[in-house]
Amino acid sequence: MGVSTVAAKAWVERWERQQQHYAVDREERFTVIADVVEHVVAGRPAPLLLDLGCGPGSLAVRLAARMPAADIVAVDMDPVLLALGRAHNGAAARYVDAVIGEHGWTDALDLAGPLDAAVSTTALHYLSEPALLRTYRQLAGLLRPGGVVVNGDHFPPRSASCSRLTAHVGRCRAERSERSGGRTAEDWHAWWRAAAKDPLLAPLFAQRELREKAGRGHSARWHLTADDHARLMRRAGFHDVTPVWQVGDSCVLVGVKG
Repeated sequence: MGVSTVAAKAWVERWERQQQHYAVDREERFTVIADVVEHVVAGRPAPLLLDLGCGPGSLAVRLAARMPAADIVAVDMDPVLLALGRAHNGAAARYVDAVIGEHGWTDALDLAGPLDAAVSTTALHYLSEPALLRTYRQLAGLLRPGGVVVNGDHFPPRSASCSRLTAHVGRCRAERSERSGGRTAEDWHAWWRAAAKDPLLAPLFAQRELREKAGRGHSARWHLTADDHARLMRRAGFHDVTPVWQVGDSCVLVGVKG
């Protein structure tokens, strides 16, 4: 189901602005993920990358800019975001409609060979622990030796006292950004409410509603810690796991396939 490039451009630009409402360090986190991937694929003529929970292609388009020779496959389950990504960021990646973590979801990727890197940002927290372990195992099976899974997300600490500290750090950073004019008034909920009123997107929202009624996708946020993710990565076959960047509870965690 198509959407015009003009409409897609406007909605994706608004998406980028409202995402900054939640993560003032978002651009830095994207840059760190690209740094990791660029290091891992150095010397490879046409690296194959997988973007998990790609949304409208925010991370994919940044990876494509850094590594123009890369073949990027971007996967998501939301018909609205996928359509916007195809229309506005279509040159950056090949977009695939699939539910990450479901049995058989990797079949839809139609990969040309082993992956060099699988990346994600603020997407995998919707997976339950069993689904996350299954997903990490599937990714380990798709990656070449030396390939990486790179997960950038908000990982809450296990203890309440540490959770309060990281929340405080995040609030302080957000307030400083707001005072300097770096934040937008539109948040995630406001963006979705506004997009739902656009008649050009109505068929996509109807499809989205049907999927939600069918129970397709993930409705819970599971709040697993960075240590939980590292433990699951190791169980899945990523014996070397390390955080490479962190501010508050925002962290980029890397697992290397042996």
